[in-house]
Amino acid sequence: MIPRCLVRYVMILPLLAAATLFAQEEPPNLNVPTKTLGGQQFWGDVAHFHGWRIQQNALTEHFRLIDGDDVRHAWGTQEQCQAKLDEIKREKKLPQMSGDGVLLVHGITRSSKSMAGYRGPLEKAGLQVFPFDYPSTRVDLDASAEYLHQVIESLDGIERIHIVAHSMGGVVARAYRAKHQDERLNRLVLVGSPQNGAEMADLARDKANLVFKTIFGPAGQQLITDQAGFLAKLPKPDVEFAVIAGGHAPNGYNPLIPGDDDGIVSVASTRLTGAADYMYLDSMHLALNRNAAAHAAAVRFLQTGKLREEGEPQPIPREEK
Repeated sequence: MIPRCLVRYVMILPLLAAATLFAQEEPPNLNVPTKTLGGQQFWGDVAHFHGWRIQQNALTEHFRLIDGDDVRHAWGTQEQCQAKLDEIKREKKLPQMSGDGVLLVHGITRSSKSMAGYRGPLEKAGLQVFPFDYPSTRVDLDASAEYLHQVIESLDGIERIHIVAHSMGGVVARAYRAKHQDERLNRLVLVGSPQNGAEMADLARDKANLVFKTIFGPAGQQLITDQAGFLAKLPKPDVEFAVIAGGHAPNGYNPLIPGDDDGIVSVASTRLTGAADYMYLDSMHLALNRNAAAHAAAVRFLQTGKLREEGEPQPIPREEK
C-alpha cells in the first residue's frame, strides 16, 4: 500500500508526463514575451538580477530569461539570454545590486513559490530575497547544487549571502557548500530538512519503487537513510547554521515513521549536529513554510544568530549521536 502522504505525488504523475512532452513550450524561433509557470520541475536558475532570472531547461538544455512575473523575454543560448538582460539593464537603468541577500531553496517536487511566506518578513528586515528554482525531480543532488552555485556566482554586488532552505533544499545547500567556498555565505537555516535521511524515502523505495523513481527522480533516491549513502558523506556546513523542525509530540503525524515527525521527515533526522540553534514547532512538513513562527525565527537567526527573541540558543552539539 502506498502511504497516504504520497497520494498527492501519485496524482501528479500524469501531469509530469504531460509536462515532459511540452517542456519546450514553443519553437525557439518564436522568441516573443510569453507567460510561463516560472520554474516548476524542468527549469533550473543559473543567474539572478533584481527579479530577473536566466534559467536552463533540464531536458533540452536551452535557456530562457524571465522577469519577476514569470514572463519570458528571451530564449536560446545562455549568451543570448545574458545579452538581452544586459539590454534590459541599460533600458531600465537598473542599478548594481548591493547589501545582504537571502536565497530561498525549496524542497523536492516544489518550486520557489512554496517559499513565498518568507519573502515579506525578510524584505521587511532589509534583506534582498532571491527565490531559487531548480528541477528537483529531474536531476541528482550534485546537479541541483551546481544550479545553486551558478546563481550565487551571478549575485554581483551582494556583499553577504544567507540561505533559508526547506526539506531537500537543505541538502542541496549542504551539497553546494561541500564543493564551493564563496566567502560571502554567512548563515544557513534548515527547515524540516532530512539531513540524516528520510524514512519515507526508504519506505517508498521498498514498497513502490517504480512510482517513487518516476515522481521523485534521482535526488529522491539519494535521500534514503543509508550510513554509506550520499547524505552520510556530506560534510557539516562550515558556516553558522540553525535547524527548525516540525512535529507533533510524542508520536508525530505519520505512524509509519518511528518517533516524532512532521508527516514526511522525522524530528531526529532534522537534528544535524553542529547547529548553533534549534527550534521545534508543532507543524506538518509543508505547513512549516506557512508558519509565521518559522518565518520570524529564520529572520531573527539571519540577523542575530539566534532563533528566539528571548532565552538562550539550543545548539546541537557535534558529539550528539
